[in-house]
Amino acid sequence: MIPVKKLLLYIAANPDQHLITLPSLFIKHIVYKPANCSSILSTFKLFSRAFPRFPASPLRSAFTLPLAASSISFTQRPSSSSPSNPFPTNPRRRPMHSRVIIIGSGPAAHTAAVYLSRAELSPTLYEGSFANGIAAGGQLTTTTDVENYPGFPDGIGGYELMEKMKAQSIRFGTTILAETISKVDFRARPFKLWVEDAEDEEPVTADAVILATGASARRLGLPGEDKYWNNGISACAVCDGAVPIFRNRPLVVIGGGDSAAEEAMFLAKYGSHVTVLVRRDQLRASKTMAKRLLAHPKVTVRFGAAAVECAGEPQERGLLQSLKVKDVKTGDVTDMPANGLFYAVGHDPATALVKDQLDCDADGYILTRPGTSYTSVEGVFAAGDVQDKRYRQAVTSAGSGCIAALEAEKYLAELEDVPVANGVEADSEVKKPTSAEAPEYRSNPLL
Repeated sequence: MIPVKKLLLYIAANPDQHLITLPSLFIKHIVYKPANCSSILSTFKLFSRAFPRFPASPLRSAFTLPLAASSISFTQRPSSSSPSNPFPTNPRRRPMHSRVIIIGSGPAAHTAAVYLSRAELSPTLYEGSFANGIAAGGQLTTTTDVENYPGFPDGIGGYELMEKMKAQSIRFGTTILAETISKVDFRARPFKLWVEDAEDEEPVTADAVILATGASARRLGLPGEDKYWNNGISACAVCDGAVPIFRNRPLVVIGGGDSAAEEAMFLAKYGSHVTVLVRRDQLRASKTMAKRLLAHPKVTVRFGAAAVECAGEPQERGLLQSLKVKDVKTGDVTDMPANGLFYAVGHDPATALVKDQLDCDADGYILTRPGTSYTSVEGVFAAGDVQDKRYRQAVTSAGSGCIAALEAEKYLAELEDVPVANGVEADSEVKKPTSAEAPEYRSNPLL
C-alpha cells in the first residue's frame, strides 16, 4: 500500500491534476469504506491549502533536475466524467513489457519520449513524485520565469514549461507513470526494473532504457537557506545572474574551484561587486582560472571564510539581504551585505540506482561515449544532467534527450535483425561502434 504521507505530498504539489489513480489496495480501502472517503479527501484539501504548490520567486532559471520516480499515476478527467466520483473508472495500467522505458521527468526525459512516441515505439516514462526531494518535472518546477529557453520571447514559467512538455509526450502516446524505479538489472535482455514498494512482485521489462534522472545542486544547510532559496539564493549563476534583483547589488559566491571562479566572473557583469568565500587558504581552481579571478577588478576572494547564516526581509517570500560570515581561524563572525548568494560547491547526480551496473566517473556521473548517449551497457542510454556535469541547462538536456531517443531507436531496429537461436537473442551480433566517432553521426542525415 502506498504511504499516505507520500500521497499527500504528491497531491499538495499537483493540485491541478484532476484525477488521481491510486494503487489498487488503496482504492479498495477507500471505495469499499465510503465513510472514510470524505475525511480522507478533506485531509487532502487541507494539506494542499497548507502547502502551496510552488511559491512565487523572482528568479528565472533554466537549471534542470530531471527525476525518476513514486506510486501514483494520473490522467485528465474526460468531460463526461461524473464530478461526484473523485477516482477514474479506468485507471492506466502499468505495462509489464515496453520497447523503451524512460526514467526521469525533465526536459531530457520528455524530449526522448516525444521522439520515441512519434517513432511508434510506445515508450513508458516513469516520472515519479518527490524523488530526491523534488516534484516530478525537476528543478524547473520550482522556478517562475524561464527566460533562456528558445521559443518563448516573453519567458515562460518553469512549471508551465514542464507541463507543456508532458502534454506533448502524452499527445503522441507516451505512457507516463508516477512510480519509483527502485532496482534494475541490466545484466541481460530484456532489462528488468522493479517499482518501489513492489520489489517482491514481478519486474517490468524493457528492450532499451533511457536514464534521465538528473543531478541536484549541493546545499550547505545554512540557517535561512530554505527561506531565501530562489529569493536571493541560487545554484546556477548562468541561469539566474541576470535577474533584476541582482543587478548593481553585492553578490557572493561560495566555492573555490573552477566553477566558482567562472560563476564569479560571470556575475561581475551584473553585480556591483562579487565576493568569493573560500574555506581553505587557497583556490582549488586551475592556475589560469585562479589568476584571472584574483586579477578581476570587481571580484574579492576571502580565504578562510565560511558563511554561517542567511538573513533578509522577514516577510513571506522576502529577499536575501545579508550573510553572517565566520573566520575559520579566529572564529569571529561578521555581517556582510549580500543580495545574492550563489552556491558553486558541486552537484550530486542521481545515479544511486545504477552506479553499480554502469561505468561512472569519480563524481558519480554516468560515463557516455563523447557525442553520444551510449553507456557501458549496450541498450542503456543516458541523457540530461545525469551525464552532463558542465552545462546543466534545460536546452542542453532536451538536446541530449533527442540524441538518446534517436540512438535507442537505431539500437532497437538493429536488435530486430539479430538472429534468434533457441529463443535467445544472440547478443554478440549487436555491435556498438568501436571508433571514437559513432558512424551514424557521419551517415544519418537526421544528425
